[in-house]
Amino acid sequence: MNHLLFLMGYMSYNSGWLLMIAIAIVSFFVQMRFRNKFKQYSEIGLLSGLSGREVAEKMLIDNNIYDVQVISVDGQLTDHYNPETKTVNLSPDVYHSRSVAAAAIAAHECGHAVQHARAYSWLSFRSFMVPVVQTASTLTTWTLMIGVLLLVFSGSPYVLAIGVIALGLVTAFSFITLPVEFDASNRALAWLNKNYTVMRTHQEHEQAKDALWWAAMTYVVAALGSLATLLYYASFLFNRRS
Repeated sequence: MNHLLFLMGYMSYNSGWLLMIAIAIVSFFVQMRFRNKFKQYSEIGLLSGLSGREVAEKMLIDNNIYDVQVISVDGQLTDHYNPETKTVNLSPDVYHSRSVAAAAIAAHECGHAVQHARAYSWLSFRSFMVPVVQTASTLTTWTLMIGVLLLVFSGSPYVLAIGVIALGLVTAFSFITLPVEFDASNRALAWLNKNYTVMRTHQEHEQAKDALWWAAMTYVVAALGSLATLLYYASFLFNRRS
């Protein structure tokens, strides 16, 4: 019986590693694909000639949002909306650029501002979880590895159990992020589709949609990667305790 449990555990560990490696490869592909798409569409100028900042400001005004600032932040692909400071933060490549990619990203970040203004439930829940997840992320950096060592050498499962619970919260957060990101993109595309002054051709709309789809896929693979890691450590804990 012990030999059978050992074999099952060994197979589970190896399956877990294979799954994480597979997701890591997919994640690398998606990240590279998104960066290539962003670079490609960054070289295609908008016929309207609007910059990312101007697109963002127009979308905010069209949604009757006047208490949110559009600012430039350092870095590449560092674009985000901060609900605490009510700022749409755009990287220089988006803030100043007059490209299809810049318009798509700027509109997406404004989609989050619209969510905030409309009290979108998933965004509210995600914001509520942020402090908890920050603590959980800190815990996972040491509890998982130390927990595995304690489990192997002393048989104590408690530290690893704490790590698994903390990682579970982080994983839940990554999945809660998905509807927030997809909804922001949907809001952005819906607004772009009815604003001829921003995007004037069907081709521009399709390019913006393609860029945002690949951006969303980066969140999907990140969530799957977190889930795979969680399953690996959870199975390690369960099999050792068996």
